[in-house]
Amino acid sequence: MKVSCMEKGYETCADCPEIDPCPTINEFYGKKGHKYNKYKQATQFIRENGYEEFLKIADNWTNTYGKYK
Repeated sequence: MKVSCMEKGYETCADCPEIDPCPTINEFYGKKGHKYNKYKQATQFIRENGYEEFLKIADNWTNTYGKYK
C-alpha cells in the first residue's frame, strides 16, 4: 500500500481519491481481526476531518487506537 501511495504522491491511502475501488486496501480492511476495522475507521476519519483533527484525538489515546469523538 505504501508503495502505491508514494508512487502517486500521497502521504497515506486517506489522500487517494481512488480508495473505494482499490482492491489492495479493501483486501487489507477485509482481513480478520479487530485492528483492521480500526485502521479503516482511522482512514475514514482522516478523509472526513483531516490529519490535524486525527492527531488531536490520537494524542489522547492510551493504546494504539481509541474512540473517535
